[in-house]
Amino acid sequence: MENRRIIIATALCFCIFLGWQYFAEYMGWVQPTPISTVSTQTEQNAVSDAFVEDTQSLEKAVPAFAPSEGKNITVKTPLYTAVFHSSGAVLQSFELTSHQEVSGPNSLPLNLVSEEAKLISPMGLLLNGQPSWNKGLWAVSSSDISLEAGQQNSLVFEGQMDGVNIRRELSFDAGTYLIDEKVTLSAPKGTAYIARIAYTLAATAYSPESSYDPMKIAWDMEGSFDENTDVDTLVEEGFVENGALYWGGIMNNYFLSAVAPASKQGALKARIQNDVWRLAVETTPVTLTGGESVTQSVSWWYGPKEQELLALAPNELEKALHFGFFGVVSKPLLWCLQFFYNFVGNWGIAIILLTICIKALFWPLTQKSYKSMEQMKRIAPLMEEVKKKHAGSKEDMSREMMQLYKTYNVNPMSGCLPIVIQLPVFIALYQALLNANSLRHAEFITYLPFTNILWLSDLSVQDPLYITPLLMGATMFLQQWLSPAVGDPTQRKIMLLMPVIFTFMFLSFPSGLVLYWLVNNILSIAQQWWTLRKV
Repeated sequence: MENRRIIIATALCFCIFLGWQYFAEYMGWVQPTPISTVSTQTEQNAVSDAFVEDTQSLEKAVPAFAPSEGKNITVKTPLYTAVFHSSGAVLQSFELTSHQEVSGPNSLPLNLVSEEAKLISPMGLLLNGQPSWNKGLWAVSSSDISLEAGQQNSLVFEGQMDGVNIRRELSFDAGTYLIDEKVTLSAPKGTAYIARIAYTLAATAYSPESSYDPMKIAWDMEGSFDENTDVDTLVEEGFVENGALYWGGIMNNYFLSAVAPASKQGALKARIQNDVWRLAVETTPVTLTGGESVTQSVSWWYGPKEQELLALAPNELEKALHFGFFGVVSKPLLWCLQFFYNFVGNWGIAIILLTICIKALFWPLTQKSYKSMEQMKRIAPLMEEVKKKHAGSKEDMSREMMQLYKTYNVNPMSGCLPIVIQLPVFIALYQALLNANSLRHAEFITYLPFTNILWLSDLSVQDPLYITPLLMGATMFLQQWLSPAVGDPTQRKIMLLMPVIFTFMFLSFPSGLVLYWLVNNILSIAQQWWTLRKV
């Protein structure tokens, strides 16, 4: 009975973990991220206070994109097609070549700058809280750019605002989504000018709304990754962070738009307005002495969260590919998944092969668990006798129970040990499948056999026909039914209820994760049947 209680407790904890993310986000129970307002450095306080005041006034004064006269400049690379406006170098469009809006042959390329986001001027530059794109006079030095593999090129935008000359040089590389920028400011001779530069981002949802793929504000402060998905707080209040800011961005599980100042110092403000996620990063103020210029470097990322490319980006941008507490396990699992895919060319089959490998790894533990459960079943009558004999003394009951376990060489903990050990692996795989950009729109069985009905055409979303979660629930029920009956009937009924709870939760899970759990159940049933028959 003690063993069964532990298993029940473990399973319930597992259910709570899996259910929390879905219900917390669906019901809006996620706690808001605390607003950081304390800094030990006077300079940081000055940046933050001015930044809050300026960006709040900006929200009222500049609700839409209103550039001065100019033209659109297109930059085309093998990875994306970006359109900038010559007035201020703000983004008008950013289409990804290899990523579509939805799965299917006729889908359009995914545009990370929607029509709504364009109105908030992504990749804009604020000078002392004022938008440079519609208050300054601008010119661009070149026309459209088209890059082939291995090529690099740059665009130079020059403007003037409040007597300050602004030069924005954007550098593009055909092999990455990273855009490097140098901002040079200069003031006329005989004047002194204190300039605060801020960089802006704006985005709407990159994918159809899903509780498993939410939009979020993310940042790296002092080398520590953090994020905020609390929509209510972002709409009503917004928030500010300031200090050693490595980068700030807007992202979901698969895509990221981010700005990373080379100074690794500044303030971040974010909020949601009219369903547009807004973010601005302000760097440390600089003093312009007449006749001299000051240059700041900054990097931008617009694109998918591809691990190999992010690893080459500055300011630890690779932390945007976040796998949670068990990331140390998630990354090797993702590597193995990619390894299998390179051989078979199908992500569903790759998940099945990975499941078989994980099952083989834990085979000795689960084998021992099943044997222990059978042994517990055999000594169950003796355990009942001990309980009746020492019903009035828990101490004597525990002592004789331990002697009984020792006599028959039974470990009551061995039954739940495999569950405890495999739980981190499942959580790690859960995070790996949720955050692997390769699995977005990855196909397994595109059409339901013998029909033209779309089925598992995208492993990153739920099964539209609910076939895999229902099969998973059925196999889980069969697995429980095959388990030796240990403990009282009430506990067994509770265990038989677990498949119903899991099936309900898995209905909306990404189908790739449900596929893993289904195959794992089938392998477990086969192992359990073979083990019990042998015993």
